[in-house]
Amino acid sequence: MTTIIVEETEKIDGIVYAPSSKSYTHRAVIAASLAEGKSRIYSPLFSDDTIATMDACSALGAKIEKREDGLTIFGTSILKSPKHQIDCRDSASTIRFLTPITALAQGKTVLTGNIGLRKRPIGPLINSLKQFGVHCFSNGGFPPVTVLNGGIRGGKVSLVGNISSQFITGLLFACPLAEKDSEIKLETNLESKPYVRLTLDVIKKHGIFIRTTKQLKSFQILKKQRYLAKNHIVPGDFSSAAFLLAAAVITDSCITVKNVSHNQPDSEIVGILKSMGVNVNVEKNSVQILNGRLDAVDIDASDIPDLVPVCSVLGCFSKGVTKIYNAKRLRFKESNRLHALTSELRKMGAEIMETDDGLIINGSVNYVEHQLIHMEIIG
Repeated sequence: MTTIIVEETEKIDGIVYAPSSKSYTHRAVIAASLAEGKSRIYSPLFSDDTIATMDACSALGAKIEKREDGLTIFGTSILKSPKHQIDCRDSASTIRFLTPITALAQGKTVLTGNIGLRKRPIGPLINSLKQFGVHCFSNGGFPPVTVLNGGIRGGKVSLVGNISSQFITGLLFACPLAEKDSEIKLETNLESKPYVRLTLDVIKKHGIFIRTTKQLKSFQILKKQRYLAKNHIVPGDFSSAAFLLAAAVITDSCITVKNVSHNQPDSEIVGILKSMGVNVNVEKNSVQILNGRLDAVDIDASDIPDLVPVCSVLGCFSKGVTKIYNAKRLRFKESNRLHALTSELRKMGAEIMETDDGLIINGSVNYVEHQLIHMEIIG
């Protein structure tokens, strides 16, 4: 067991490197696993979630070797049904990305996970696969998932875009290998668009062509495409970097976070900090917090659900009332994140209220337990 001791401090300073992106690692591993030949992935993130994806891809026939500088993946276009259930652990990305892909393997595949994962909705994805001719079913719209036949017929499907963008990503991975051309239309606006754009960027690198509208409301996918082996350098993760940037802001400190790519999901944290009055120096692969005030702003979370926790804390230290909206999907994560944020921040003295789709935070309160929030963020 690792023991971490966090000591109180007035300031933080220095240069830190953001950890590698989990979102990019998932996608690079899956795309490389579907490509005949050898792909290299440099600086991947090794976490419970990404290891679940690596293990799942290995079970489907890819050969994945861990090296000092990353991964070597020998992919395959001929997927095999795994001998045992695929354990996705707590990774919703793994089960939602891999469920459509397992439809390409002959025989029966069962995907399951821990109890928390088995509470995450997957029904819309299952319904879409059935429209594509896949024989599959779930447990009342939740994992575990069973996929029975090999191959995706193709055709036209429609599904909602406001529950999880991971459903769309899973289909985008698998449908280029379908027997016929495919079309995916969204019945609602797509939320978390940057994550779908990331998927499109990764698979395009592997030679996959998908035509889409500007607002990602529909996708046209040619049949029987072929993934090409390609190498990846995994960029830093803005979701993680956001907490480091927030720690500098609320302690009136100066830090630089390197290894961040500004075209990655959640890079919007930089714009949010600027709109709140923070002096931010942005360079090609780094962000530096200099100084500035924190003024309350309204935050649309439709494309940045993973930034809601850190934005909530920034709201606590801002002057005025911060409103976070279009975040209803956070009620259907591994926990009800909106409720959890409200409950835990209130324990530390925050004046915060849940709405149906977000949070309202009064930042004009004198916090009795200011340092507890401070320690929570930098810890």
